Amino acid sequence: MEEMKKTIGVRGLLVAAAAVLCMGSLAVSTEETKQKQLRFKENGEFKILQVADMHYADGKTTRCRDVLPSEMASCSDLNTTAFLRRMILAEKPDLIVFTGDNIYASDATDAARSLDAAFSPAISSSIPWAAVLGNHDQQSALSREGVMRHIVTLNHTLSRVNPTGVDDIDGFGNYNLEVHGVEGSGFENKSVLNLYLLDSGDYSTVPSIRGYGWIKLSQQVWFQRTSMKLQRAYMSQPEAQEAPAPGLAYFHIPLPEFASVDSSNYTGVNQDGISSPSVNSGFFTTMVEAGDVKAVFTGHDHLNDFCGKYTGIQLCYGGGFGYHAYGKAGWARRARVVQATLEKTDEASWGPLMSIKTWKRLDDQNLTAIDVQVLWSNSTTGAGGT
Repeated sequence: MEEMKKTIGVRGLLVAAAAVLCMGSLAVSTEETKQKQLRFKENGEFKILQVADMHYADGKTTRCRDVLPSEMASCSDLNTTAFLRRMILAEKPDLIVFTGDNIYASDATDAARSLDAAFSPAISSSIPWAAVLGNHDQQSALSREGVMRHIVTLNHTLSRVNPTGVDDIDGFGNYNLEVHGVEGSGFENKSVLNLYLLDSGDYSTVPSIRGYGWIKLSQQVWFQRTSMKLQRAYMSQPEAQEAPAPGLAYFHIPLPEFASVDSSNYTGVNQDGISSPSVNSGFFTTMVEAGDVKAVFTGHDHLNDFCGKYTGIQLCYGGGFGYHAYGKAGWARRARVVQATLEKTDEASWGPLMSIKTWKRLDDQNLTAIDVQVLWSNSTTGAGGT
């Protein structure tokens, strides 16, 4: 990929652009009410299954890519469906997040039907799920907006076309989800874990800039405002906290900073290189300045599955999930699991977040779990964790 990083003066523009977004209504919608249903279980845990790059097309007639010769004859999109069902049964997640390229739209006869089939295991499980778009979801008769508008009609999804009250934001599928504390605890009405989902775009629309799309200024302004609002709520009474609630960000295309993660300091593999935008729009810096995001989860590069810390934020790949996506014969398709755990209080109740842990499972006979890793833990000083 041509290296062509362009630095945009994001910090100076964020303040000015915020005024535009502030003009939107802040009325609470049904969708916003729906997101508050996410909460930690009575055992103090909340588990997220990340599914990256299903590349679903036409089901049993769509052949697999990059599998062993002995697997090719019987392999199709249905292998992707079966893997997702196995993961749901094995992990029993509280939320499933699909991080883009959910369908490979150019190979899909009917994009809407392909979306229905791709998400069907999540829908039939009745587990809440959320999705963002990749760079292949819209390559059919449905535009990016059309794809997202179809997704939000499906059962049990918390996905949103865009945030309520924000009239001017780039992309489709920018929204946040709040995960509240255990019911009956002092944190039952507080979000103790915040999820930010963003549209990282598809391809550059600027003729002089080649390559993939990027997270735009308007999206960063929305993120910044949302983060500040959530931090104020968390650090106010009741149960006022000294540091922000941890946040996780999910989108499809990795940021240029993924290439800066020291290979001696990550868990997993980098076999694909980093296919990030040639433009560095400054979103990583925006997240660092906000101070609450502890980890970022992307897809896009199917043969990468590492997590590594850079400037205080864990940068993680999900690893390729789908069988119609490119892969590597003999290298198992995989999925990433994230488990957040609360602190136990002196009153034998549940408090704020204690730790965030991750692992991956391979689509082999035993759904082998690999690379267990602590991404973040709360420090004893209460200074926001490490």
